[in-house]
Amino acid sequence: MHAETYCDAQMNPYSTTPSAQTRADWRVIRSLLPYLLEFKVRLVAVIVLLVLAKLANVVVPLALKAVVDAMSKPQAMLTIPVFLVVGYGVLRLLSTLFGELRDALFAKVTQRAIRRVALQVFQHLHSLSLRFHLERQTGGVSRDIERGTRGISFLLTFLLFNILPTLLEIGLVAAILFVKYNPWFAIITFATLVLYIAFTLAITEWRMVFRRTMNDMDSKANTRAIDSLINYETVKYFGNERYEVERYDEQMQRWEISAVRNQTSLATLNAGQSIIIAIGVTLLMLLAADGVVKGTMTIGDLVLVNVYMLQLYMPLHFLGFVYREIKNALADMEKMFRLLDVNKEIADAPGAQPLKLEHAAVRFENVRFSYDPAREILHDVSFDIPSGHTVAVVGASGAGKSTLSRLLFRFYDVNAGVISIDGQDIRSVTQTSLRAAIGIVPQDTVLFNDTIYYNIAYGRPEATRDEVIAAAQSAHIHTFIESLPQGYDSMVGERGLKLSGGEKQRVAIARAILKNPAILIFDEATSALDSKSEKAIQDELRNIAQNRTTLVIAHRLSTVIDAHQILVMDKGRIVERGTHRNLLEIQGIYAQMWALQLQEEH
Repeated sequence: MHAETYCDAQMNPYSTTPSAQTRADWRVIRSLLPYLLEFKVRLVAVIVLLVLAKLANVVVPLALKAVVDAMSKPQAMLTIPVFLVVGYGVLRLLSTLFGELRDALFAKVTQRAIRRVALQVFQHLHSLSLRFHLERQTGGVSRDIERGTRGISFLLTFLLFNILPTLLEIGLVAAILFVKYNPWFAIITFATLVLYIAFTLAITEWRMVFRRTMNDMDSKANTRAIDSLINYETVKYFGNERYEVERYDEQMQRWEISAVRNQTSLATLNAGQSIIIAIGVTLLMLLAADGVVKGTMTIGDLVLVNVYMLQLYMPLHFLGFVYREIKNALADMEKMFRLLDVNKEIADAPGAQPLKLEHAAVRFENVRFSYDPAREILHDVSFDIPSGHTVAVVGASGAGKSTLSRLLFRFYDVNAGVISIDGQDIRSVTQTSLRAAIGIVPQDTVLFNDTIYYNIAYGRPEATRDEVIAAAQSAHIHTFIESLPQGYDSMVGERGLKLSGGEKQRVAIARAILKNPAILIFDEATSALDSKSEKAIQDELRNIAQNRTTLVIAHRLSTVIDAHQILVMDKGRIVERGTHRNLLEIQGIYAQMWALQLQEEH
């Protein structure tokens, strides 16, 4: 339960004014209401059980007072008030039983809320643009989601089961004391309560700065650790293990400072709360003892007041802890809900229709694009890929070749111009239908940390095993997979690190074959293969490209000589276009590149 052990120390971007923070807290609480209202009947039953448990709890001291008063009379020693003692035991049992039933009924509500919110965040993250995912820090985001979902459970459970019942119990006890005894009993009880709550709120608000800084440092340390572990090969290549440990420790030092401040401020809070409660209890006991001495109260009344004080002390003390933890849970959830506030850069247009595929002809018309307004990547790019044709794009690194595939997939929107498929602007159709029509074999194949079978089947998860094996055979990787001890069930490791570059590329090719798309993109698809494997794969790529509209982005010119048209790009512009033969004849950039590559091969 110790969310206290989370950390923080630099001024974080989420620091806000108290009023703005309160508004943010209420927004988080409001966002959970739909999940609660999904189970209206269950919720009503939970509240009824909650009230019954508290009523039983409040009646227990009254039963105890009756037992004590009955036992304090001399003749009662001979006739023990069995029904009172049994009644006392039954009330004790009921207060616990109602509480357990309430918890059991509410479990489904809490867990469903956690599942729904986690799913919503996960779904939203997948809907965000490539730009967000290139800038995000995986470790920090995963920790934010983890803490946020845990915060939901805490918030729902303790807000409903501790704060509300505690306030109800305090109200009932104060009412009984006010009606049955000297009004000072109720006045002292209320004064202690108000002072306690005011002190708790003030100190908790002050402590939240340390808490938020703690969380920030925790996320940053986690991000740094995951980033370092993912790139462990690079760390080892350069012998920088010590440097990485020092960088991690630098973040953990800041975390430590905030964690210490967090803990010492917690000690201050606990000490202050204990002092307030102790003073209140002492004053009430003095008042009760005085009543007994004067004869206005019985021993049972003294016991009643004492038991009420003990009953109130625990929830009151717990109320302070719960309030702190609820504030902590809200701070944890705040970051997670901020992820939901990140706007989608690329969204389906209102009323977007699925892509209607007839010929799968692709057209780029006067396309201009820049990742950063200060530096334009593509300048007025226009070309057609007729149905069933193959168009290759070649050029120096950084010429903007791979940007074409990202724009076709609509990971980004063009700044000017139009990209269309069968005459439909890709911005006017749904992203799901657009991406279902396109398959890609990327230059850098990253695989899921699962089996080879899973990674190939990812191209079309509903495919049969025979179809997956047929795709592997087409990509010339079936024999290799069969030679492995676990065959298709072999794990590929994090990002596919257990496979060589060529093996990963073949898995990517098999995945694209299995998807069976109308439009294919090969982005340096054979770059990780040796010459012999490349020739075998090249033939297969030609086979799967037949009757498909294909865009080939290539560095090695030998892989594109059969293309219907070759585009030569330089600094974001198409500077030459034509067939392999035409381009050699005009003796331009392409001819120079061809001559250079022939020279390198010899």
